Amino acid sequence: MIKQPLHRRSFLKNTVAAGVGLSMLGSSAKLFANEKKPKVRIGVIGVGARGLGHLNFFLHREDAEVIAFADPDTAFTVPKAKAMIEKAYGTKKKVAEYTNGPEDFRNLLKRDDIDAVVIATPWEWHSIMAIAAMKAGKTPAVEVCGASDIQECWELVNTSEQTGIPVFGMENVCYRRDVMAVLNMVRQGLFGELIHLQGGYQHDLRGVKFNNGKQYYGGGVEFGEKALSEAKWRTNHSVHRNGDLYPSHGLGPINNMININRGNRLLSLTSVATKSRGLHKYIVDNGGESHPNAKVEFKLGDIVSTLIKTNNGETIMLSHDTNSPRPYSLNFRVQGTNGLWMDDQQSVYIEKKSKYDEWEKTGDFKDAESYFGKYDHPLWKKYANDAAGAGHGGMDWFVLNSFLECVKRGAPYPLDVYDMATWYAITPLSEQSVAESGSVQFIPDFTRGRWMNRTPIFALDDQY
Repeated sequence: MIKQPLHRRSFLKNTVAAGVGLSMLGSSAKLFANEKKPKVRIGVIGVGARGLGHLNFFLHREDAEVIAFADPDTAFTVPKAKAMIEKAYGTKKKVAEYTNGPEDFRNLLKRDDIDAVVIATPWEWHSIMAIAAMKAGKTPAVEVCGASDIQECWELVNTSEQTGIPVFGMENVCYRRDVMAVLNMVRQGLFGELIHLQGGYQHDLRGVKFNNGKQYYGGGVEFGEKALSEAKWRTNHSVHRNGDLYPSHGLGPINNMININRGNRLLSLTSVATKSRGLHKYIVDNGGESHPNAKVEFKLGDIVSTLIKTNNGETIMLSHDTNSPRPYSLNFRVQGTNGLWMDDQQSVYIEKKSKYDEWEKTGDFKDAESYFGKYDHPLWKKYANDAAGAGHGGMDWFVLNSFLECVKRGAPYPLDVYDMATWYAITPLSEQSVAESGSVQFIPDFTRGRWMNRTPIFALDDQY
C-alpha cells in the first residue's frame, strides 16, 4: 500500500513545535518522539553523475532499500546504474527500471512499494517531478537549482500543503563542515548580532558546460545534443537566461544562520550582471573561431551580483560566477557586531580576542584549541567517520542521512518546501531585476506569515 501522507495540520503543528530554541545546540535531547520506520523504500529519479552518488548511498544503507530507478539515458547512465546495483545487491534482488523516455518516471511513482523518491535530474524537471511525487503519495527529496518562474515555486508550496506531504530541499552545502562550525559559532554568539552575510557560486564550470560527447567533463566545446551529462542541458540555461541561476549553495547556509522562514524572512533583492564573454572565449580558445558554437550568443553575464534585504535588517550579497577561469569559492562572509568569518582565507576576526586589525586562521578541526576544533558541530563530531569518502567532502552523506532519518522518524524536514521555494525564487527574480537594470524585486512570503512563529530546527543537536 502507498504510505499514508502526514496530515497537513499535524505537519504544521509538528513543524512549529519541533524547534526548541538555540540553547538546545549540543544537547542530546531528541526533537521528535515518533516511532522509527525500520527501512525506507526508495526510488531514484535521475541516475546521471549526481544521481549515481545518491543511488550508491542508499544501496549501502541497511535502513534503505532501493526499489526502482528512472532515467531515459539507456546508452550511458542506465548501464552505470545497473552495474552499481548488481555490485551492491548481486542477483538476490531485482531493482525495477523505468527507462522508456523522460515521462516514464510517472510509472515509477504509481508503485505502491515506494515511500520516498530522490530527484536528481535537469533543473527544468525538478518541480514537475516533485509535484507528481507528492500527488502520488511519495515524499520527495529534490536537488537544488533555480526556478523558471515564481508560479513554479508557489505550485511546490501549494501541492505540499494540499497533500500534507513535505519536500526535502537537498542543499548539501548547509552540511559542509566549516559552514556548520560557523553556524555553531553564530549560535553561541561569537560574532555578536549578525548584520551582513555573503555567499555565492563561484566555480569554473566551463569544463562542465562543454565536453566532447564521450566523457562527462571537458575534452571539447560541444553542448546540447552532441554532448553528455550536464553539458547536454545545463549550458542552454546560459544561452537563454541572465540571472543568478544557482543561488542556494550560497543562500542556504546563510539562511540557517539568520533563521530565514523561522523568525526572519527575505524581503527584496536587486541584481546586476556583467557582459558575457567567458563561454565564447572558451569555445574559441579550445575549438577555434570557425567552430559552429563560436557563433552562439550567450545571454548569461559572466558575473551576476544580487543584494538582498531581510526583515530583521541584515543584508546578503550573492554572487554567481561560473564562466571564467578561477579557483572554486562559495565566497562566504558572516559578519556581526563582534567580528566576522571569511571563507576564502578561512580567517576570523573577533573584537577583543583577535589582535587588532589582524586576521586569525580558523585552524584545523583536529586542533581542540583552534576555532574550528572548538566549535566543530556535534553532527560532524559524531558522524565524521561515517561521512568519510562521501561526495563533496562528506557533506553529501549528511544531507542524504538527514532525509533518510526524517522519513524514518516522520519528522519535519530541517530544509523544507518553504526553504526550497525561497531559494528557487531568487533565480527568476534576479532575471527580472537584471532585465530592468537592477530594479527592486519583492520576494514572496511562501510561509504566508507563518515565519513569525516557526522556530529553527536545522542541526540543533547531533541527531540529523
